Amino acid sequence: MPEIVSHQNCTVGEGPLWHPDEGRLYWVDNIGRALYRYDPETDETKQLVESDLVAAFTIQADGSLLLFMDEGRVEWWDHGDRRTVVDGIDQEDGMRFNDVIADPEGRVFAGTMDDDDQSAGRLYRLDTDGSITEVFERVELSNGLGFTPDRDALYLTETNTNRIYEFEYDRSTGELGNRTIFSERSDPGMYDGLTVDAEGTVWSALWDHGALVAHEPDGTVRRAVELPTHNITSLTFGGPDYKDVYVTSAAWGSDEEDEAAGALFRLDLGVPGVPEFRSDVEL
Repeated sequence: MPEIVSHQNCTVGEGPLWHPDEGRLYWVDNIGRALYRYDPETDETKQLVESDLVAAFTIQADGSLLLFMDEGRVEWWDHGDRRTVVDGIDQEDGMRFNDVIADPEGRVFAGTMDDDDQSAGRLYRLDTDGSITEVFERVELSNGLGFTPDRDALYLTETNTNRIYEFEYDRSTGELGNRTIFSERSDPGMYDGLTVDAEGTVWSALWDHGALVAHEPDGTVRRAVELPTHNITSLTFGGPDYKDVYVTSAAWGSDEEDEAAGALFRLDLGVPGVPEFRSDVEL
């Protein structure tokens, strides 16, 4: 059964990542402008950043964080110390980053979105030298990202079309190739964040349906796991053996009587995950 481990009443809780060096779980409230950290050892939650819009983050090779913000801004953060990595992107005026993921070589793929015009997003690649390149234009609400176990393909969720795409991916260069539809949903719920477990199953969070769904490598949905709130946003595996699953949710758009809305959940899906890749961007 899912348990609530932290309830900050997040407007839109997102982007959970397990920090194995610390044994803690980090996540953001991208509309509520906050970065949080949950310590399962002490059962305590701490707010680390407030006021700034932190939409997503990666963990750097040295354990520090890269914060992906609004207007195309990227900052390095290390327990309060901050430094600009990308000071903005001209065409991202009025936009913000959404989900991001580090690749096996330390690059970062980062999607953007507009909270008003949700068809106007793009996908970028932040290379290890700090340069940023647009790799795909017009993503209709860029969301969850993940890699196939063989590292030959990248998954990208496009929430407005309710599709998960699969791109050919060249690990040596970071280039993306042919795009195909991995899964297209017609049942209730919108694809949001995702992660890939140790068996290659793709797990997607469902906005507006209160569940996680498991996809076989061919895209077929084989399992659904319900949660006690309506808007589920993302998930990640964590814990010392990566058997704990942490799930974020949103209070935004939920009914007032939904007391679990915006909480951070933990549950066991019966399968382990794998550590996420770390970014290694030069500062």
